[in-house]
Amino acid sequence: MSALKERPGQVRGRVLRTRGGLLSVRLDSRTAITVLGLALAVFAAGAVSMTSGDYPLSVGEVVKTLFGFGDAGTEFIVTTLRLPRLLTALLVGGALAVSGAILQSLTNNSLGSPDIVGFTEGSATGALLVIVIFHGGMLEVAAGALAAGLVTALVVALLAFKGGVQGFRLILIGIGTSAMLVAANSYLITRASVQDAYAAQAWLVGGLNGRGWEHVVPVAIALIVLLPLGFYYGTRLSLLEMGDDSAKGLGVPVERSRLVLIGVSVGLCAVATAAAGPIAFVALAAPQLAKRLTRSSGPGLTASALMGALLLVVSDLATQRLFPEEQLPVGVATGAIGGIYLIWLLSHEWRRGRG
Repeated sequence: MSALKERPGQVRGRVLRTRGGLLSVRLDSRTAITVLGLALAVFAAGAVSMTSGDYPLSVGEVVKTLFGFGDAGTEFIVTTLRLPRLLTALLVGGALAVSGAILQSLTNNSLGSPDIVGFTEGSATGALLVIVIFHGGMLEVAAGALAAGLVTALVVALLAFKGGVQGFRLILIGIGTSAMLVAANSYLITRASVQDAYAAQAWLVGGLNGRGWEHVVPVAIALIVLLPLGFYYGTRLSLLEMGDDSAKGLGVPVERSRLVLIGVSVGLCAVATAAAGPIAFVALAAPQLAKRLTRSSGPGLTASALMGALLLVVSDLATQRLFPEEQLPVGVATGAIGGIYLIWLLSHEWRRGRG
């Protein structure tokens, strides 16, 4: 593993290998502690989400209900209202964060996020087309968002392809595509009826209100398929960050790995957007926050996923508890937090560039 170091002292931790060297894993103590701490924080936030609200419950009542021993009223609150919403937040937050972590690593840029390069806006365009033109229901809206997100990513990748998909070109073309899609989305809303425009604008904010098991199951299936693929190919991200020539010299099939990872990132972003709408800034902020906690040179997909889940659950809790009457969508909270983070990130990068 010493040959895989990017710079002296950058690769930390112990390397655990199977007999014969078929599989090896680097275990870093700081990363492990951070992942454990984030997992505990996610569990605690989930417990608060399940037990607090208009009808407070104890942890014991929630556990008893989950095992099928609760009364009818408690079962309705736990399994119909709170648990699907919590699971949607966990899955969507984790999916967006992993999607962002992969893109940021591939582009070697902290702004390389699905909501910056147009993938999220593309999904939003597909959903708006279904709402405004075809007057479709929830399943049709989700399918439209998923299909349009994939088409947008394909178009951006093809436009950015020039002897390979380069990160800098991908970001520039993605930003331009995103701007055009924002204009298209605004046009669609202006051409809609009042009722459709209201529904479209509410969806565009991104939220978890009214989410049920019909939202949880598709996202869970997508994550079961995409996450193992992302984690398997994610072991090559640190090598790809070293440059194509270095990665090829170490035996990495560069273009195939990059295309598979882009596909995983787009798929995760699209299914998350289809389930909860275009929730802003989770994909941008979560990987960077996780990276600062772990101080790791690599993207840290596990820590990023947990950070994304934590951010979305806490943001949803804040909107529910601070504004109980308004039922604000969670996208309002993530937008406010993410906007502050983006301002800090840009000013930090500017100061570092001047230094």
